[in-house]
Amino acid sequence: MRVKPVIVVGHAALDRVYRIDAFPPKPTKVRALEHREEGGGSAANAAAAVARLGGAVTFWGRVGDDETGDKVKRALERVGVDVASVRSCSAAITPTAAVIVDGRGERLVVSEDDHVMPMEADWLPTGQVRSSSAVLSDLSWLEGTEAAFMEARALGVPTVLDVDLGGGSLLARLLPLADFAIFSAPAFEKHVEGSTDDARLSALIEAGVRHAGVTRGAAGYVWKSRAGSGVQAGFRVPVVDTTGAGDTFHGAFAYALGAGFEEAECARVAAAAAALKCRRLGARLGLPTAAELDAFLIEQTGQGLAAPLLEDGLMADASEPRVSPDNSGP
Repeated sequence: MRVKPVIVVGHAALDRVYRIDAFPPKPTKVRALEHREEGGGSAANAAAAVARLGGAVTFWGRVGDDETGDKVKRALERVGVDVASVRSCSAAITPTAAVIVDGRGERLVVSEDDHVMPMEADWLPTGQVRSSSAVLSDLSWLEGTEAAFMEARALGVPTVLDVDLGGGSLLARLLPLADFAIFSAPAFEKHVEGSTDDARLSALIEAGVRHAGVTRGAAGYVWKSRAGSGVQAGFRVPVVDTTGAGDTFHGAFAYALGAGFEEAECARVAAAAAALKCRRLGARLGLPTAAELDAFLIEQTGQGLAAPLLEDGLMADASEPRVSPDNSGP
């Protein structure tokens, strides 16, 4: 039986990714060893991660009515994301980013978002929330997130916030609507008061969220909920590029959550998916399928991917062929 769709709300962009040997000590010309043009944006990457795992996923967002926006939508469609609710806005320019990745997998990101993107969200098909398994937002679109999260809260559908540095100013309005609040380490330390991880996580639980956590890259994931707490260790892989690893974590976590998994298993699935993504250049080329994730978890822990995620992913592979990410660009 298929898991209900995940709805993902937020940012979509076009990334141009360049791999170099090392960052120079001062401005100069550097030859790229490899280059990719692909879809990007935190929420859009998370949606792509769900789709690659075989999950049904709908993306709610906005792009410009331009060639770049068309590329962004095609890249999502190719991996299996429903883009019927992605609006092409005539007065806006689709966001882009240049991502420079060095030989250690560290990156420099230069992004430009359109500042006249319309904010209203009254056109969103919020009735779809009733038949969804979870709603995820990256906090880039306040009005869209509020519309989706308010509907989800009324219906008892779990909501997941991806909190990075750029979205911290919106926390006061959106945290009361969040069931799961998952922070990047910089955002956690900047926007949540406390001298330790435990103190900050406790403050978030006291503020009303069901589950609060912080991703710490290779160091893993630390979380606390009303029912308990835990630490999910990071998985070791040969790192080529960390771009999109956090996005992958959020997408896989929301998918597992929607399938009914306990928090610790959601964290294990998400951490493994994020690690596997880091094997390839760009945010999406390394996104794992359910079969790849299952094999990796068996190799690393002796315990594979539990049903229904594995069954869901294998059903998708068999009955809904998708084009795997490649190096041809959008």
